[in-house]
Amino acid sequence: MAVNGVNGFHDDEDIDYSDIEAKYQIEHDEGLDNILIVDGVPVIDKSKLEKLLQKISKDFSRKGCPIKPENMTVPWNDSNGKSKGFLFMEFKNADDASRALTMMNGHPFDAKHVFFINRFTDFERYLKLDETYVEPEPEEYVPKEHLRAWLGDPLGRDQYATYRGDEVEIHWQGKPSQCEVSYSKTNWTDLYLSWSPMGTYFATLHRQGVRLWGGPSWEPQQRFAHPLVKLIDFSPNEQYLVTWSYDPIVVREGAEQGPQFFSPEDEGNSIAVWDIRTGNLLRTFPSVHPEGDEASGKKQMAWPALKWSPDDKYVARATPGQQISVYELPGMGLQGKKSIKIDGVVDFEWCPLGDRDREEMEKGAAKGKKTWENMIAFWTPEVQNQPARVSLINFPTRETLRSKNLFNVSECKLYWQNQGDFLCVKVDRHTKTKKSIFCNLEIFRVREKDCPVEVVELKDTVTDFSWEPKGERFALVSSNDPNLGNPGPGITIKTDVSFYQHERSKGNFKLLKTLPARTSNTVRWSPRGRHVVLATVGSSSKSELEFWDLDFTVEETRKESTPWGSGIQHLGTADHYAVTDAEWDPSGRYLATSASAWRHTLENGYAIWDFRGQELEKQILDRFKQFLWRPRPPSLLSKEEQKKIRRNLKEYSRAFEEEDAAEESNVSAELIAHRKRLVDEWNAWRVRCREEVADERRGRGKKEEPAKEQALQEEAKEEIEVWIDEVVEQIEEEVVE
Repeated sequence: MAVNGVNGFHDDEDIDYSDIEAKYQIEHDEGLDNILIVDGVPVIDKSKLEKLLQKISKDFSRKGCPIKPENMTVPWNDSNGKSKGFLFMEFKNADDASRALTMMNGHPFDAKHVFFINRFTDFERYLKLDETYVEPEPEEYVPKEHLRAWLGDPLGRDQYATYRGDEVEIHWQGKPSQCEVSYSKTNWTDLYLSWSPMGTYFATLHRQGVRLWGGPSWEPQQRFAHPLVKLIDFSPNEQYLVTWSYDPIVVREGAEQGPQFFSPEDEGNSIAVWDIRTGNLLRTFPSVHPEGDEASGKKQMAWPALKWSPDDKYVARATPGQQISVYELPGMGLQGKKSIKIDGVVDFEWCPLGDRDREEMEKGAAKGKKTWENMIAFWTPEVQNQPARVSLINFPTRETLRSKNLFNVSECKLYWQNQGDFLCVKVDRHTKTKKSIFCNLEIFRVREKDCPVEVVELKDTVTDFSWEPKGERFALVSSNDPNLGNPGPGITIKTDVSFYQHERSKGNFKLLKTLPARTSNTVRWSPRGRHVVLATVGSSSKSELEFWDLDFTVEETRKESTPWGSGIQHLGTADHYAVTDAEWDPSGRYLATSASAWRHTLENGYAIWDFRGQELEKQILDRFKQFLWRPRPPSLLSKEEQKKIRRNLKEYSRAFEEEDAAEESNVSAELIAHRKRLVDEWNAWRVRCREEVADERRGRGKKEEPAKEQALQEEAKEEIEVWIDEVVEQIEEEVVE
């Protein structure tokens, strides 16, 4: 170290400070990954700059990407004094820039401008891009599973799902020899199970959200991130999904962002609408409770909160007492930019899409014409001097088709027939003193000119109403039991079950038959119509099931001289203790009843019956929770093809009868072989025992008595005679007169 001779100080130029500098070096972020280029910005002059930047800042902040106007730079064209249609944005870090790129790329700023966003660093990479064409390597084709593969089952079986404890199972249901478990999984759901309306998807609910499964291997198909979800609802054509959680949406800092996740503008809402195909979130809504709930302290929300049109084009929600808001899919914008203002509106229902409507839509689509329009039915209560009212309107034209005023109304309930031919309005009326309640049915014949209305007057209170699928009949459960409003443990409510049918010649609905003094409180029609089950559900003292056929004598009921309702026949009675649910399979061949542990803990399990009430299977299972048949989509066969099958039904049934006979013979052969094996084992045991006894007698010095020995020998000879019926040939002769 040299010494400075002037002042006596040491010269430090030769000292090495590299180790200290490396230890305390500060790394400056000199990258440009936090800068984005936003194209598609409106071209403006400098007088509108401040307003434009504030609007862009507001749009980005709504999507969870806050940025201030001073962090945006707009290039200008010096020749005309206007902007160049793009700008630069500088975020705090690269992560914020990445989130903004994901959320806002493709964002519609207004009707004429859409944002297209790129990273600033990408431009240099694009300029140096090698333009030499390199042929890509072909990817190996991996076939996807068909989501409706179960419909191709060669045995024509249906499926159902069971949920017990933590175990979920998918079963095949058919003949006794064809029933088996198709798939099982533990901890598949945290809450409950649900099928989509056509059976394509299987939904499970978890703390993180909803998961959809499908295909023969039950692979995950889609997920929807709605934490603590409690309720879900599919659109009729399985294109969209609605989820609801009791807890409002909260977007925490640093939460994942994107089209499949909630953004800060969704906070506070509870209902979400999703696109099933893409998994994208379409829109969120707050929960709406009926008027008076907040005052009483009880918040009860009607579900489904959003109601779908049958063609999945619209979804609507009612603001009680004010309006019906209809949103158009897939954009979820308010149709016509305004709601349907209806003072006092309580409830509404879309008209279902019938087979006839579906055919007209297909024909109209082929010709490029619109032949069908959606329809909405709604009702409003009595307000001061204004009577209650039921109205039918077309949508989207909003044209009123029919309205009817109602008086002394306590409550209304709307029931559409599944083909959209009839609308029944169950009107609970009160007397002038308001001490007693009775019921009327106002039935709109929607297909006829001016929608005529027929009135069915009833003296009792109606507790359940149900239309026959694809039919003109309905069943109702009524009661005048004084304990009806105050049921208690051990109290059985006496009810009457009545069947009505549309009389085409007169246009009214006529009583077919009344079954008095029942305890039934639930009506379940077969999906094919004709057969119906009357069940006592939710009772600890009664649990009867009555199976009825409304067309038992089809040929006789078609004659004009036949008494009205004579074709109704009781097929059988069954019992399932403490039953909580009853559901037909999609084919109408089987009925399933179940006792869920969610309702009680007495003999939980399920049972499967045929349409006559014969028990086919019964399982008593602890902690059993849920039974669900898998729905089927509409048939792909045309009406002509279905008629052809009905005409040639004998040919098809002959093949099925041969299969049944072969199966029965196989079962008989197995049974005979089993019995023969048991007899052989029994005889072998007897011989072994006889030899042991003989050895013991010889050891004691005793001899076998000749007579007894001969008797034993004769007894050892046993003849088994089996009668077997075998059909060698069967010939059917048809006599044509």
